[in-house]
Amino acid sequence: MSDIIQLLPDSVANQIAAGEVVQRPASAVKELLENAIDAGANKIQLIIKDAGKALIQVIDNGCGMSVTDARMCFERHATSKVRKAEDLFAIRTMGFRGEAMASIAAIAQVEMKTRRHEDEVGTLLEIEGSSVIKQEPVATALGTSICIKNLFFNTPARRNFLKSNPAEMRHIIDEFQRVAMANPSIAFTLHHDGAEIYRLPSAVLKQRIVHLLGNNYNERLIPVEEETSIINLKGYIGKPEFAKRTRGEQFFFVNNRFIKDPYLNHAVNRAYEELLSDDNFPLYVLFIDIDPAKIDVNVHPTKTEIKYLEEKSIYAILHSAVKRSLGRFNISPTIDFDQETGFSNMITPIAPEEIVPPSINFNPDFNPFAEEKPAARENAYASFSRSYGGGGGMSPSTKNWGSLYEIANHQPVMQSSMELGGTQTEDEFVPVQKQLMQLHNRYIISQIKSGLMLIDQQAAHERILYERFLLHLEDRKGASQQSLFPQTVTLSPNDFELAKSLLEDIKSLGFEVREFGRNTLVIEGIPVDLGSNNINETQLFEHLIEGFKNSQQELKLDKRDALARSMARNSAIKSGTVLAQAEMNTLIEQLFACKIPNFSISGKPVIQTIGLAELDKKFDK
Repeated sequence: MSDIIQLLPDSVANQIAAGEVVQRPASAVKELLENAIDAGANKIQLIIKDAGKALIQVIDNGCGMSVTDARMCFERHATSKVRKAEDLFAIRTMGFRGEAMASIAAIAQVEMKTRRHEDEVGTLLEIEGSSVIKQEPVATALGTSICIKNLFFNTPARRNFLKSNPAEMRHIIDEFQRVAMANPSIAFTLHHDGAEIYRLPSAVLKQRIVHLLGNNYNERLIPVEEETSIINLKGYIGKPEFAKRTRGEQFFFVNNRFIKDPYLNHAVNRAYEELLSDDNFPLYVLFIDIDPAKIDVNVHPTKTEIKYLEEKSIYAILHSAVKRSLGRFNISPTIDFDQETGFSNMITPIAPEEIVPPSINFNPDFNPFAEEKPAARENAYASFSRSYGGGGGMSPSTKNWGSLYEIANHQPVMQSSMELGGTQTEDEFVPVQKQLMQLHNRYIISQIKSGLMLIDQQAAHERILYERFLLHLEDRKGASQQSLFPQTVTLSPNDFELAKSLLEDIKSLGFEVREFGRNTLVIEGIPVDLGSNNINETQLFEHLIEGFKNSQQELKLDKRDALARSMARNSAIKSGTVLAQAEMNTLIEQLFACKIPNFSISGKPVIQTIGLAELDKKFDK
C-alpha cells in the first residue's frame, strides 16, 4: 500500500491559507492599507472597481522596497516584524509586506510597483496564482503601488459566494473607516468606480471622526481620557440622545488596532445603563494603549480579538472613565480645544426655517347651536385614516385638533334621553359607533360578551402598516404623494451604499427618491398613507435605513421583510397618542382585517382578554 500523507504544493497551500486571510475584497483592502501604514506613508489612496471584484489598488508614499524585499513579500511565512518567538508578544506594527501577500497572490492577479527613496529606479512585479509572470526594473514614483485584479479568478466557487456590489462595498467602507479612524495624521482618499467617496486630510482625532461620520457629529461627541499604570485611554463617546438601534458606530482600538470585544463593550454600555434603553447603542471611538507583553493579538486569524492579562482591571477603568465623562457632560459643557473654527459650534443657532410660529385654527362658519350634519360624523370616522395613515378610500386631511370646529365634531359616542333632560328608556340609546375607551393613551378597552378586551394601540398599528407595506413591496404599487418642497438627505457613505441597493424597494413603498450628488438623496414624495402626518421626510428616511439595519442584524430577515418592519415601526402611532372614538374604531376594524391580528411584528401579543369570571374573582364574588 502506497503512502497516504503527502506535502501539498505551495500553490494549493496558499489557496487554503487565503481562505483564512481573504474572505472577501474587504479583507484584501485591510491588509494592503495596514501594510502601507507600516511603510511610513503619510498619504494613501484606495481605488476600487466593481466593489473590489475587478480592482483593488492601494498607492502610498512610504519607504518602498528593495528588489529582494519585493520578491520575498510574496513568499509563505515571510514577515517583517517577527524574528524570534518572543517577538510574537511585542508586536506593535500591523505587518509590513508579508504574511497575507502570498495568500492574496494565490487567488488574484497582482501587479506591484515599488521604489525606495535612495533608488533611482523601482521594481515591477507581476504574479498570477502564485506564479511570477514578470519582474523587471521600472520608472515609478516613490513608495508602493499594488493592484489586485480579478479576485478569486482561479477559485470560482469562492467568487460565487460574494454578495452584491453594494453589500461588498459596505464591507470595504467599514475596513477603510477603521483604518482611517486609527490613523488621523495620515491623509486618505477612497474612489469607487471613478466616484470620490472620501477625501480625508491629515487631522486630529475629533476632526477625523467628523469627516468620516458626518458634520452633524461635531456636537454629539464627549471626550474621554484616563491614564493609569495598566492602560492609557483616550477617545470620544456619544451623547445619550444620539444613540442608535444598531452597533455600527462603536470602535475599539488597542495599540491602534481595531478589535471586537463584547466584554469591554459591556463596560461602556453599563456606564449608559441609566441613560439608554436596552435596544439603543451609544457611539464611541476609544483607544487603549497597553504594554504588548500583557496582551495576545494572535488568538484570531484577522486579529480582531485580543486576550488580556488584567481584563477585570481594564473593565473597571473603562467603565469609570466613561461614567465620569458622562457626568461632566451633564454638569457643564466642555470646551473643545481641538476645534479650529473658533466658537462656531459652542452654541448651535436655530435655523430660521426651524422656528414655527404659533397659530390658532378656527372655522368662521361654525355655529355651536346649529344642528350637526351627518357629514361631520363621517369626517370624524375618517379622522384616524387621515391622521395616522389608515387605508381604505378615506380622503386624506391634515391632523389638527386645535380648532373648536373639530373638537365639536367629536360628540360622545352614545347619547340617551337622560343626557338631553328626558327619561331614560332602553330603545332611546343611539349607538353611533362601538363604545370604546382609551387607557392612559396606550391601550384601547372594549366590552365583549365574555368580559373585556385590551388592545395595544402602537403594536396594533404596527401590524396594520407592516402587512400593508409588505403588500406594496410584493405588487410594487405603493402610492406616492408628491412633496411641495423636496428634501435632501445626506447619509454616511456606508448608509448611502445601502440606500442605493434598496432604492427600488423603497420606491415600491411609495417614496419618490433619486440620487443627488455625493452621498446625497432627494426625497420628492412619500407614501400617501403618511402624507397627512406633517412628518419630517428626512428624519423618516434616516430612521427607515437605521431600522432596516437593525432588523437584518437582529433577526436575519430578508430585505423586503426588514424594510416593511422598519417602515411600520417608524410610521405607527406611539404610546401616549390621544385617539378619538372614530379613530379607535377604525384601528380595530383594520387590525381584525389583518392576516395575523393577535401578534405584533415583534411576536408579542397585541390583544389581551379578561373574562368576567376573572373580574368576579378579584372582587370576591
